[in-house]
Amino acid sequence: MKNYLKLIRVEQWVKNLFVFAPLFFSGYIAVPILFYKSVFAFIIFSITASSIYIINDYFDIESDKKHPEKKNRPLASGAISKTSAKVLFGFLVALSISLIFLGSYIFETNYWKFGIIIAAYFVMNIFYTFKLKHVAIVDICIIASGFVLRILAGGYAADIQTTQWAILLTFVLALVLAIGKRRGELINAQISGKTRKSLDGYNVQFADIALSISVTLAIICYLMFTLSPEIQKKFHPRVFYTVIFVVFAFLRYLQQTLVYNKTESPTKIVYKDRYIQITVVLWVIVFLLQIYFKKE
Repeated sequence: MKNYLKLIRVEQWVKNLFVFAPLFFSGYIAVPILFYKSVFAFIIFSITASSIYIINDYFDIESDKKHPEKKNRPLASGAISKTSAKVLFGFLVALSISLIFLGSYIFETNYWKFGIIIAAYFVMNIFYTFKLKHVAIVDICIIASGFVLRILAGGYAADIQTTQWAILLTFVLALVLAIGKRRGELINAQISGKTRKSLDGYNVQFADIALSISVTLAIICYLMFTLSPEIQKKFHPRVFYTVIFVVFAFLRYLQQTLVYNKTESPTKIVYKDRYIQITVVLWVIVFLLQIYFKKE
């Protein structure tokens, strides 16, 4: 069971928490029916993402065997057979489709927009797995687009409109993580050799410049998000000061990337870096106070 959990990468499900963002920022997260819809959307998106991970690992077995860390993945190491992986992939796809129809029935809601987002995510990542992950810049833009689709999926599932600044912020934030990961792979490639074709279109200098630009854009997008009329009206104007947490988190991430070269897998930072964890918790608490305990 441990190997199957590794195959579907349960630890990566943390990325799908972006599905809850529209509900969180709307101020209606305490509404049971909307929360249940978001939970349902999170489960479906996670199952769909896991099916993609299986396909990715299945067709990367040979290259993963040459990677110092990826060689331990269930398929690359032989812990799980190819046949078992294909059966599990088919099951997850069927389960995802079934849950979309079940959600429409349970919540008496038309899930067609949400279903389109899930389908778009699945198809986009199939193209990514077979071809586009080998095309520099296009690969990181697809990764970033996947996070935007998570935001849109959460909005459609809970029937909540997502602001333009939130969408742009999500894209740029994901771009920061994707570039950081590529930079980590470049550092690793200097030791063990390149592990993906798209790395031919990158070097450390380019990654450093792109990362700096993306971090700057992310901070500007967040700043504009907090200053936008709808956000200022919905929350207290002092929500602007949450920019402090965002700046600190990005500086800490840059330190991990540029100084310690620990960002080949960005999700590891979320699980291991206490400074970023504390910053995120404080940011969430402050935002919760602004949303749910607003005082004029």
